[in-house]
Amino acid sequence: MDIEGLGPAMVEQLVAAGLVKDYGDLYYLDIDKLLGLERMAERSSRNLLEAIGQSKARPLWRLLHGLGILHVGSSAARQLAQRLGSLEALGRASSGDISGIHGLGPAVAGSVVRFFSSRQNLAVLEKLRRAGVRTAEEGPGSGGGAFAGMSVVLTGSLEHFSREEAAELIASRGGQVTGSVSKRTSLVVAGSDPGSKLGKARELGIKIIDGEEFERMLDGVKR
Repeated sequence: MDIEGLGPAMVEQLVAAGLVKDYGDLYYLDIDKLLGLERMAERSSRNLLEAIGQSKARPLWRLLHGLGILHVGSSAARQLAQRLGSLEALGRASSGDISGIHGLGPAVAGSVVRFFSSRQNLAVLEKLRRAGVRTAEEGPGSGGGAFAGMSVVLTGSLEHFSREEAAELIASRGGQVTGSVSKRTSLVVAGSDPGSKLGKARELGIKIIDGEEFERMLDGVKR
């Protein structure tokens, strides 16, 4: 779930103490439970609880990625979050609905459908909902935004954004980030030291913008 301070050793300790049986239990920990663990002082316990609390508001794609669904990496998680918008919608989606999303296929679709068909997994997701974990997208979605309907490829380094941050911003404004250039690509964002994707985009006549123009498309949003 990408929670600061929650490394493998901490997870092992929580499981061994019977405090956590699944990731949903993390959101029901309290200071008294943590203080009973070895080498957990009040300050470190409060820091961990704060980090767990902060993780509730992370984008939906991060939650999907953290669920450990087979074949669902960060790119697939972003696309699922962008196109379907919520865990509820994802749980209702058929294999055909998912495999029809550009860049996803039968393997991802099958894994997602199997995950949401498990009563055990659904029980954990319900724990997350009750705990206040964000389970739906917010703000501009696939229906609007500067990159609405676009398939965007990133290459090179951007001055003000990491690759992951840029992908999140594009997705939040209706775009879809893909890893390779093809005839379906709408736009290539080329930072410094771009790779072979830039040459491929030129060959195919795809629109290319630099980091400054990318930031203008973001309406001046900077890190």
